[in-house]
Amino acid sequence: MRDIEGGRTLHFNGLELFPQQSVSKLWVAMTALDEVDAGRLDLSEMVAIRTADLTVFHQPIRDIVRRDGSFSSDYAELIERAITESDNTANDRLLRRVGGAEAVQDFLDTHGLASIRFGIDERSKQSAIAGLEWRQSYAQGPAFFDARDRVDEAARREAFESYLADPIDGAPPVALVEALARLQRGELLSAGSTGLLLGTLARTKSGPQRLKAGAPEDWIVRHKTGTGQFFDGEQSGYNDIGLFTAPSGRSYAIAVMIARTREPTPVRMEMMQQVVRAVARYEAARAPVPASRPNAAID
Repeated sequence: MRDIEGGRTLHFNGLELFPQQSVSKLWVAMTALDEVDAGRLDLSEMVAIRTADLTVFHQPIRDIVRRDGSFSSDYAELIERAITESDNTANDRLLRRVGGAEAVQDFLDTHGLASIRFGIDERSKQSAIAGLEWRQSYAQGPAFFDARDRVDEAARREAFESYLADPIDGAPPVALVEALARLQRGELLSAGSTGLLLGTLARTKSGPQRLKAGAPEDWIVRHKTGTGQFFDGEQSGYNDIGLFTAPSGRSYAIAVMIARTREPTPVRMEMMQQVVRAVARYEAARAPVPASRPNAAID
C-alpha cells in the first residue's frame, strides 16, 4: 500500500517479483496513450479484428468475430475492452499497434519503472506457461485446452515452475504502487490521457469481489485484475491492483499479488478485501475528528 499524499509505503514481500498476468495490460494502455500524447496515434483510428487476430482465454471480441467474420473498432474502444473486460484480443491488437513488447518495456524503462517487466503478448505468454508454442489454430474453440492436455505432465510442470521461478511478466508490488501513484499525480501521461485512463480503470468489470469489494461505498475505486493458469490444482498469479480515493480526497495505491495458491477463490477474495479494509481504517484514523457541537446527542 502507498499513501500517495503522505508518501508512505507499507508492504509484505513487496520487493519480490510476482507474475502480473493481465495486470500488464495497464502498461499497454499507458504506452498507447503515450503515443497519443506524442502525436503518433489517434484513438479514433479504425482497426479491423479478424480471425488471425484472436488469442486465447478471455476475449469477448471472439464471439463477435465468429458471428460476423470481423470486428471493426477504433483504438479507444480497444483500450476500453482491454482494461474493463480484460479482453486478450483487444490487448494484443493494441500491443501490435504501439510497436510490440519492446515498445512497452521502453515506456516503463524511460519512466523509471524498469523493475516492472512487461513480458510478451498474451497468446505467446500463455502458450509458454502451458509448455506449448503458439499456433493460431489454438484460438478456435477448445483447441488450446485440448493441446495443453496433450502436453507431457513433466514438461507441463517444468514450464509452469519455470514461469513462477522467473516470471517473464514479473514485477515487485512496491514498483506497481509507485507506478499507480505516479499515474495519479499525472507524472506518466498528459492530463487528458491521465484522466482517460483513470476513468477507464473506474469502469473495470473484472474482479468485483477482489479489492473493490473491500472498499467503503463512498470511496472511488480504479483497478486492474490479473489471473493466471491452473496446473495440478495450483494457480499461477491471482492479482488486483488499483487506486482507492477516500471522500477526503486522499488516495491510496494498493497491490495484492498472489504468486501461487491452492486456496479456494473466496478465501483469496476475502484476504484482498481485508487489505482494503485495513487501508480504510488507516484513513479513518488519520482523518481529523470533527469538533463536537452542543446538543450533539439529540441532533
